[in-house]
Amino acid sequence: MGCHLRSELWIPLICCFLSLQIHVFHSYSTQPIICTDTTRLCTSFLAFKPQKNQTLAVIQSMFDVLSQDVTIEGNDRGYIFIKKNCSCLSTDKVYFTNTTYTVKSSEGNVYDIVINAYDGLAFLPNITRKARNGAVVSLRLFCRCSNGLWNYLMSYVMREGDTLESLASRFGVSMDSIEAVNGIENPDNVTAGALYYIPLNSAPGDSYPVQNNVPPAPVPGPSVDIVSASPVNHKAHVPYGWIIGGLGIGLVLIVICTVVCMSLKSSNCFSKVRGSHAKDPEGKVSHKFHILHKPSFCCASGRYTCCKSGDWKQMNGEPNSHQITIPKGLQTDVFDMDKPVVFTYEEILSATDGFSDSNLLGHGTYGSVYYGHLRDQEVAVKRMTATKTKEFMAEMKVLCKVHHTNLVELIGYAASDDELFLVYEYAQKGSLRVHLHDPLSKGLTSLSWIMRVQIALDAARGLEYIHEHTKTHYVHRDIKTSNILLDSAFRAKISDFGLAKLVGRTGEGEASATNVVGTFGYLAPEYLSDGRATTKSDVYAFGVVLFEMISGKEAIIRTEGASLKNSDRRSLASVMLAALRSSPDSTNMTSMKDHIDPNMMDLYPRDCLFKMAMLAKQCVDEDPILRPDMKQAVITLSQILLSSIEWEATLAGNSQVFSGLVQGR
Repeated sequence: MGCHLRSELWIPLICCFLSLQIHVFHSYSTQPIICTDTTRLCTSFLAFKPQKNQTLAVIQSMFDVLSQDVTIEGNDRGYIFIKKNCSCLSTDKVYFTNTTYTVKSSEGNVYDIVINAYDGLAFLPNITRKARNGAVVSLRLFCRCSNGLWNYLMSYVMREGDTLESLASRFGVSMDSIEAVNGIENPDNVTAGALYYIPLNSAPGDSYPVQNNVPPAPVPGPSVDIVSASPVNHKAHVPYGWIIGGLGIGLVLIVICTVVCMSLKSSNCFSKVRGSHAKDPEGKVSHKFHILHKPSFCCASGRYTCCKSGDWKQMNGEPNSHQITIPKGLQTDVFDMDKPVVFTYEEILSATDGFSDSNLLGHGTYGSVYYGHLRDQEVAVKRMTATKTKEFMAEMKVLCKVHHTNLVELIGYAASDDELFLVYEYAQKGSLRVHLHDPLSKGLTSLSWIMRVQIALDAARGLEYIHEHTKTHYVHRDIKTSNILLDSAFRAKISDFGLAKLVGRTGEGEASATNVVGTFGYLAPEYLSDGRATTKSDVYAFGVVLFEMISGKEAIIRTEGASLKNSDRRSLASVMLAALRSSPDSTNMTSMKDHIDPNMMDLYPRDCLFKMAMLAKQCVDEDPILRPDMKQAVITLSQILLSSIEWEATLAGNSQVFSGLVQGR
């Protein structure tokens, strides 16, 4: 009896003890490495074992890196290695590297989701905030800089079965080195779930394999002849001439049918909508659309296909009875080429979680922008009042005709009685502005030099396209860092075409007389004086953006004064031009030192930075005729990018410590 009671008491205690041990393993508290030199910046690596659903694109977004920064271990262990810049934080005096994570679920709390996603590599305060799908979390990753004995240090979370001896053999280092770096006195006393630093003399891993998405050719089924009951000489009996002739005729018919169907489809895509604009008995225009039940969007652009909305049914097979409000004055004839998808207000409301504050991405010139998950795709939704019909129409007219990899893609629109909504592709990394102006305080990774040049080149290509390569030419009129968005790979896309204006060819160049609109600090002098918007007005604003990327400062800066009231507001362009007047070449840039973004930690090629500064100077010339066009800017930035990559390669050749110091190519 006593034994039976004792066993009843011990079994729960043992279970509790085991569950406690499991919890300790998954929540092992790793402390960051203390540092003293706050100017220290180095290349580090993180060993990470991705889950099955964590593709290369997901990994890039999780760690804020480019594909070139990810390598794979050359065995079946399933590990990858991520290259990151590691720095000594001036605030906490510890080594960390920053990143952001986009929450993909609304279940559980943020802390558990983040810690599980990064498998022990991330540091996040133990907060109990409820998770929201689409929320972006700023966090830090454990890293460490070498004291000079080794080229790199790699963060590695110990797993069951790992020993110092196996790690030493696996990464080609000595056990003594691992023990010395981590201060290990007893090599048998290592803990699973704890983070250790592996010293390396060379970058680990092989290039990440590019997945081939082409499905393998189907295996041909068995021939009927093989299972024939009696042997027959088919070679003598099969009329190959008739077969070949029949196949040829069939192929011709298929091609003809395909061409006819595509023509009818293209025609019906527009005529169907026009036909649905018939007036009801009260004289009002009736617009009724069926909701698309497939997850993919339908839009006649380079990425989406045109659809007849009347052909779609709901999942239950019945026509949808939702009425879709069409803004007054918006008729199909405004779309010369493409027609966007029309969404219902209910869809937009559900996609943005009722326009919750947690989904708010920011405030634009003419409305607020929200994150949304619409028909199994991430989107950005701009919410505007019905009084902004003019700007709404401007974006629709431009983005339905213009498609380019460096322009944000319009997916569709919606409207209610008093609000208008535009639905765009989602840019995971937000605007260029948030990454330039005090990014560390926002928990963001500061942009390296090469990343800045690549972003500038992307934006230049987008502008060049709307200026020169579209059927009708446009001037954007509101180029600024907050209107340059970055995708998961930090590639730039120009957004916010609400002020875009059509410009026509004249004998004196392209010009359009308009009211002065835009953002101060980016407005060209001639545009302010006579209101004539030209492509050279966009070039001026682009020059200001280049100055921001070099300096990390706002387009309008406040100069120091005895008090806030006595301080003076000056344009960044004027400040940078004054500094450049005292810097005749890249070898004498003393006056520029205070105007170069300190977040780059002096890691940039001086000649390339000087060339970009000179390009910016040409772009903001008071005489628009002397400004380069965007085609010239693209050529110059392409040369700067190539030279910058060569500069990084030179550093790698001289010392492996600096190899790969600058992220992005």
